[in-house]
Amino acid sequence: MKKLKQITILGFLGFILIQAAKATGLQEHIPFGDQANADTIITDNDTPELAPAVHDPKLEFKNLLTSAMEGDGLSGAKLNPMAVSFVKKYVERNGKGFLKLREKSRAHFDMMDEVFEEHGLPKELKYIAVIESGLKLNAYSRSGAIGPWAFMPAAARQYGLRMGKGRDERLDYVKSTHAAARLLTDLYDRYGDWLLVIAAYNSGPGNVDKAIRKAGGSKDFWKLQYLLPNETMNHVKKFIGAHYIFEGEGGITTLTRAETKQTLLNNQATLAEEELQNSAAYKITGRFNAAVITRHIDMDMQTFNKYNPGFDNEIAVNGKYELRLPKQKMNVFIEKRYQILDESVQELLNPSETGSR
Repeated sequence: MKKLKQITILGFLGFILIQAAKATGLQEHIPFGDQANADTIITDNDTPELAPAVHDPKLEFKNLLTSAMEGDGLSGAKLNPMAVSFVKKYVERNGKGFLKLREKSRAHFDMMDEVFEEHGLPKELKYIAVIESGLKLNAYSRSGAIGPWAFMPAAARQYGLRMGKGRDERLDYVKSTHAAARLLTDLYDRYGDWLLVIAAYNSGPGNVDKAIRKAGGSKDFWKLQYLLPNETMNHVKKFIGAHYIFEGEGGITTLTRAETKQTLLNNQATLAEEELQNSAAYKITGRFNAAVITRHIDMDMQTFNKYNPGFDNEIAVNGKYELRLPKQKMNVFIEKRYQILDESVQELLNPSETGSR
């Protein structure tokens, strides 16, 4: 999609997609208490065998760590220095198993991508299920959390999952993913920060609200992390580690709100003066899709993202964007904008049918 300065550790690159929400009134959602205290280790018994790795894992992580600290990957996201030590150990301990899980569970990941896209959420949030349950359907905790998304009974009912009479929709991959998407949407509406959303998913919004009050109103995870339950603090860092394993870099869901804004500002500073002079800006409204735009104006995604950093994220959040393109490309866009918008909406509603991903 964009040109990457090679991040060789695990070979998986991702998109960043963010969504603001619209709901209120949250149930406490407290997933696997005892299970979440330890890393989610995927053993050889859980997954099919793959060919042995050909790279030195320590060297691979060193390359990843360098890229993570410099923020020179696809998203430009930098790994917060306070997470480096934890993420290093987490990647070394879980990397191989998680990659095996990815191969085994590709159909589940694809389904989650479609569900989150439908709800306008970052697809990378699917890694919450990885650290909650290892994507195991029969995952169960003594506290009553069940299924791949570790729903407690009260939160499950609040978000539309039916239980009882030999039926528990927490065990349904598709229905529980939709419920998780609705819960995550509500949490983002409450906090506007993905790290706090992940913390609240783990221990409930009550604990996050309490930590914010103790921190004098700060919503910076790195400032209030030690005011959260230890399990929750580490849960957020596990998510960041899982993101680096699966995506090869950080992204919008591994940053605080302030870090996200700074990353977008940094990305916007990449155009040269000549490129700015030979380009035009046009304010658009609606759920335009970057892949559909580039297909119609005959532009590669790397160049498009250079002119329009964070495009899909901003469109998902605000529904508007000041599009910037070389003047000739802009003329094509304006001429085809209604067709592009129509196809973009169709891509959102039927991502598997358009072939634009």
